[in-house]
Amino acid sequence: MGSAEGKQAPGSGRPTSRDVARLAGVSHTAVSFVFNGRAEGNLSPATQERIRQAAVQLGYRPDPVARSLRRSRTAVIGLVTDEIASSPFAGRLLRGAMDTAWADGHLILTVDSGGDPAKEDAAVAELLDRRVDGIIYAAMSLRRVRVPEGLHRTHSVLANCLPEDDSLPAVIPAERAGGRTAARLLLERGHRRVALVGGHGDIASAERLRGFRDALRAEGITVPRDWVVRTGGEISGGHEGAVRLFDGTPADRRPTGVFAYNDRVAAGVLHAATRLGISVPGDLSVVGYDDQEHMAAYLTPPLTTVALPHREMGEAATRLLLDAIATGRTPPATVRRLGCPVISRASVGPAPIR
Repeated sequence: MGSAEGKQAPGSGRPTSRDVARLAGVSHTAVSFVFNGRAEGNLSPATQERIRQAAVQLGYRPDPVARSLRRSRTAVIGLVTDEIASSPFAGRLLRGAMDTAWADGHLILTVDSGGDPAKEDAAVAELLDRRVDGIIYAAMSLRRVRVPEGLHRTHSVLANCLPEDDSLPAVIPAERAGGRTAARLLLERGHRRVALVGGHGDIASAERLRGFRDALRAEGITVPRDWVVRTGGEISGGHEGAVRLFDGTPADRRPTGVFAYNDRVAAGVLHAATRLGISVPGDLSVVGYDDQEHMAAYLTPPLTTVALPHREMGEAATRLLLDAIATGRTPPATVRRLGCPVISRASVGPAPIR
């Protein structure tokens, strides 16, 4: 009995893989290679792209039932995360994962555990019962995580977190490099008296500070101990830290540049600067971190910031997982760090001459 895929039901009008082959000017086998994950090594990138463009033009999508029967797969990926509802960045990571999976003919089934380990274990067990092809475990803030036991029973990749036991591959931001980038934004404008405000005792805080100090040390600059003000990750913490640095301090003895742990902290620094009569960026330059949607671009002045690559993490983790599914080989338990790009706005200016 032949496969249902590639045959058009009478009167259905649904495009088939043979229609795609005719439009792209290739064999039916070539189309099958592309949509069955066997194109690499068999077809040139140009041919693959021509087939994909023909499929888009026709509105063709592979028959998931026929394909899953052939592959003994479901074409579904599970995604377990700790706080989808409460994180401003969750949408970007999810969109990156969903778009990448969809382009490969997979759907993503998402479960929000609320950070409850028991719910995480139950969610993973349920996804395994549903025979998903693999699982992505994502955290909305960079941290080391307890790996739910069930993740070792299928292809699994972590996104924005690291496994406590180093047992699974992970895709995370290059936080230390991001800290170096933030420092260079200030150094390149002549700032030599710079401070860091905000942060916790977490991985991201430590790595951003290390990178920040790396770049300054390369220029022979040491950050005074009391210019690293750890006040958390909220607007109130930024305000508190700025007041501690600037209130009552003569202009010639205070920092001319501040690297804020995140954009919320940066907002607090800007509010405090306004209250203290400090002009940004005339008297003080401020660099944020995250590029938080609906915030960074709307502050006064609009915030120059180092963006977290949430969408890119979703894409990279999904691509890594799809490759493992296609080859049947478990990827090595390595850590891939993605660059954090600069978003230039108006909160950084030349160092004031004093």
